[in-house]
Amino acid sequence: MAPSATETEGADQTILTLRKVITSESEPLARRFRALFSLKHLACLDPPTEQNLPAIQAIAAAFASRSALLKHELAYCLGQTRNPESVAYLQQVVKDTEEDAMCRHEAAEALGALGYAESLDILKKLRDDEKELEIIRETCDIAVDRILWENSEEKKAEKLKPSDFTSIDPAPPMPLEASEPSISDLAKTLLDTKLPLFQRYRAMFGLRDLASPPDLPTAVDAVNALAKGLTDPSALFRHEIAFVFGQLCHPASIPSLTTCLGNLQEAGMVRHEAAEALGSLGEEEGVEETLKKFLNDPEQVVRDSVIVALDMAEYEKNGEIEYALVPDGGIAAVPAA
Repeated sequence: MAPSATETEGADQTILTLRKVITSESEPLARRFRALFSLKHLACLDPPTEQNLPAIQAIAAAFASRSALLKHELAYCLGQTRNPESVAYLQQVVKDTEEDAMCRHEAAEALGALGYAESLDILKKLRDDEKELEIIRETCDIAVDRILWENSEEKKAEKLKPSDFTSIDPAPPMPLEASEPSISDLAKTLLDTKLPLFQRYRAMFGLRDLASPPDLPTAVDAVNALAKGLTDPSALFRHEIAFVFGQLCHPASIPSLTTCLGNLQEAGMVRHEAAEALGSLGEEEGVEETLKKFLNDPEQVVRDSVIVALDMAEYEKNGEIEYALVPDGGIAAVPAA
């Protein structure tokens, strides 16, 4: 997609090069993902620079892509920018009923991550629309609760455990009370389908933080508790568990992720997340061989995820500094997503 004159204004050559890669359907998918993570780094620079907006515009330009996997990742990255300039692009995606459901879900989640009250009306409308897909309604439900929490007095009063993760999550971890919540208490909340999804997600991210770093005494028990969430009736919930495993990169999650990926009856959005989570564990024995078995999977989003996951696995094995595309002329260090 050719950028408009206003979008090229202020964009340096690095961003223009990355934009060309990410919007080109002839570029290998793994290379487009690396370009995306480079752009995400530039879009999220804090304190802000003149690169933030051109990088956001470059990411949004790739929504014209044919790849649902890439588009859903674009939405996720825009949700991490903390920048109001991302809101309009995401609202446009979430409203588009012709768009892939996985991409719309990610756009709704991203609006929740950004936390701006101006998104509440559209999210509530989709949440309450009985004709909408369940994953869209569920995601909007969580996103509404997250925005309300973000702007609440409750948030100011809560004490949260410091996290090893810099991501803006769909829900914050459970607040610390007089004593830290136990794994069994968090697991009980995690698996209670009668509770609001936002509350269950808070337990999920609380367990995640008890599983990092990997040598934490609570880590394996927390991973095992999270793995039980992969049998939840909600595909959205199951996919988020797999995403959390991708963040943790804990070897104890490999058996449940492998089972999830190998289950052809499982939803594509869950299997794709399991594939990418395995990619983040690529240096562990047998992971690459497992992923290669699904290169010809019946589902496009799973095939694409395996391609990206194998590229990530190569990055992990080679000990590269960043999972990113570095154009000629260089770019500041880009951490892996």
